[in-house]
Amino acid sequence: MSSTYFIVPPEAHAALVRAAYISRGYTEDEAEDAARFCHAASWHGIRTHNAIKALHLDELFGSRVGGWKPGAPIEEIPSRFEAVRIWNGNHKLGQAVAYRAMEAAMRLADRYGVGTVSVDNATHYLWGGGYVMDAAQKGYIAYTNCTSAIAEVVPFGGRTPTLGTNPHSWGFPTTAAIGFPIVIDWATSTVAMGRVQQLKREGKKLPPGAAVDAEGNATDDPEKAAALLPFGGHKGYGLGLIDELVAGFIGGSLPTIRGRAAADGEKHCSTFFFQVIHPDALSAGAFAGGRDQAANIRAVLADILGHGNERCLLPGQIEAEAGRLSEKHGGLLFSKAEIDAFAHIAEESGQPAWETASFRRVEI
Repeated sequence: MSSTYFIVPPEAHAALVRAAYISRGYTEDEAEDAARFCHAASWHGIRTHNAIKALHLDELFGSRVGGWKPGAPIEEIPSRFEAVRIWNGNHKLGQAVAYRAMEAAMRLADRYGVGTVSVDNATHYLWGGGYVMDAAQKGYIAYTNCTSAIAEVVPFGGRTPTLGTNPHSWGFPTTAAIGFPIVIDWATSTVAMGRVQQLKREGKKLPPGAAVDAEGNATDDPEKAAALLPFGGHKGYGLGLIDELVAGFIGGSLPTIRGRAAADGEKHCSTFFFQVIHPDALSAGAFAGGRDQAANIRAVLADILGHGNERCLLPGQIEAEAGRLSEKHGGLLFSKAEIDAFAHIAEESGQPAWETASFRRVEI
């Protein structure tokens, strides 16, 4: 069954996103980073973490409620390790911090083969896949995890949400081998809360095993979803726990009070962790058949997708195809429900609503 999408010019989208962030007190640089991020998410079909989600999070936790600090400086904390940077984000906009952290980790990898950046006092950076994809497109192996804005996930076997959706994101520089970077990016819940909100907008049901209602009963109704379940039972629970442990070592505090402002002596922020590896730092230089590293990656992937597996997808392939679709149509694709949400963003930002009659439409 096909759906209708509006094709929004990237410049119109960027102008509205920048205006929305500036209207909320963010600096020009922060608004530009936010627009860059939201463009990347929409270009690659990430409907759960586009500008609608980003600005909704700001309403819940950001500048208007005193949680995020427009214009805040990033403070570097001294470290005795040369390939390590540790930052105090000072509640600066997460997208702005994340882009800078990944860039710093790439510079470290150029010098030391590997680089890490840890960020305390952070705010939500949304789609981690966007940052590792950017690094992979520049030739690096990149990883990031973060703790989510609030605890929304029930531990395996439990009934109370005490974990974030806590994503893990990996990017690999495979464009030369297969035409796009492999990006492995997932929330450790069965679905992200952004997916719940998207399905609510579209009037659709949740997949089985994704959420529970306020009484702890399984539900497929996004209107009743009170908490999320970890994917894969104990395995997803363990992966979500990793983010909380990394955060705890960095300086993050109790998951159940994260995102809730209170003068209780605790910390209520997220944390980020970034790691970048230069591919040369991994190479033993002895590839079979006289292959170089890039040819070896190509051969490995061909073997995995051979033997009757030719129709299988690689992680990042859907995002790459969405990017090609955006390029084909010359703009960002949004549903009618999303266009309506952007009209509300325009109104609250004092901007004119998009003239949708001028937008081309496509059936997909």
